[in-house]
Amino acid sequence: MRRRLRGTIVPGVLVLAAALMAPTAATAQAADRPVHSVPGADLPAIVQGSGHAIHPEGVTWDPTRNAFLIGSLRYGTVSVVGADGVPHTLVEDPYLIATGGVRVDVARNRLLVTYDDVYAGPNALLSVGSTAETRGRHAGLAIYDLATGALERHIDLGEAPGWHLANDVALDPVGNAYVTDSFSGHIFKVTPSGEKSTFLYDPALDAGITDDLPNVGLNGIVYHPGGYLLAVRYDTGQIFRIPLNHPEGFTEVTLQDKVPGADGMALAPDGTLWAATNTIRSNGIDGVFQLRSDDGWRTAYTVSKHASPEAAPTTVAITPSGDYVLSSNLNVLFGSGGKETRDGFVLRRY
Repeated sequence: MRRRLRGTIVPGVLVLAAALMAPTAATAQAADRPVHSVPGADLPAIVQGSGHAIHPEGVTWDPTRNAFLIGSLRYGTVSVVGADGVPHTLVEDPYLIATGGVRVDVARNRLLVTYDDVYAGPNALLSVGSTAETRGRHAGLAIYDLATGALERHIDLGEAPGWHLANDVALDPVGNAYVTDSFSGHIFKVTPSGEKSTFLYDPALDAGITDDLPNVGLNGIVYHPGGYLLAVRYDTGQIFRIPLNHPEGFTEVTLQDKVPGADGMALAPDGTLWAATNTIRSNGIDGVFQLRSDDGWRTAYTVSKHASPEAAPTTVAITPSGDYVLSSNLNVLFGSGGKETRDGFVLRRY
C-alpha cells in the first residue's frame, strides 16, 4: 500500500466522508486474463480483510474476477480482494489522493472510480498526497481498463469555485456515469467518451455550509432499470427519484423510515434497495436497511433494519454469494483527524 508522496501530509481534524480515485496503473499486464483473477468459489459469511491502514470506503463486485474491488481513503488505490481478504493492488495512480465509489462496466471493459481529497478542516488531511490546495477541491472521476488497471482518463469535477467531494457513481446501460458531489449538491454526468456536464442541481439536494465548512448531502446513488436514478442525502436520510430523461422533475420518495447517515446504496436484482448507514456525521445508526417499493419508487417501505456488529458501515456489494456490507473503521480515522488508523476491513454478508 505504499505510494509516492505528492505533497506535504498535514495532520489534523477531519470533517467528513467520501472520496475517490486516480491515474497511473500500478500493475498493467498484457494478458487477456484479468489481473489477480480469483477462481469462482462461494464466499464465506465474513471476509476478514487485511492491509495496513487501507480504510476502503467503496466496494463493488467484479464478475470478471469473481472478486471484490475496494478503494482506499488513505492511499487512493483500488485493490482486488478475494475470499481470503488479502488486497492486491490493481490501480496505484499518483494523481489520486483518496478513492471512494467504485463501479465496473463489464460491457466496455472499464473500471470507474471517484476520487477526492477528503476535507479535514483548515489545517488537516490524512490522505497521502494531500495539500492545502487540494483539500476539499480535488474531485473527479477516473476511468481505467478493467482487465489491466491502465489509466484511460481523468475527469475533473472540482473546477467550479467552492467545495467538492465526488462521492458515489452509478452507471446506466449505455455507459453514462452519474457522480454525486456531496459538498455542492450536484449530480454530474460523464458520457462514455468523457464529456462531462451537470446532470442536476437543486437546493433540495444541497446540504449547505456551516461555520465555513461544507456539510455532507448527496451520497449514495444507483441506477434503476425503470429509467431513473435513486440518490440519498446523508444528512437527512431522504431518497430522491430522478428520471434520466427529465432530471428536473425529480421527486422525494415517501419513505416508511428515512435513512439518516445513509452512505452507499446497492440495488439487488430482486428490486431490494440496500443502504448502509453510519454515525460518522449523522444521528442515524451504524446499520443496514433493506427497502422495497411497489409503485416504482414513489413510496417505499422498510423490509428489514439491522444494527451492524462493526462500526461505520459505508456501502454494499451485490454478489452471487449474497450481499456484503463494508466496514473499515472510518469512525476512528475521521474521529481522530487522521491521527489514528486501523488495519484491515470487514465484508459481512446479510
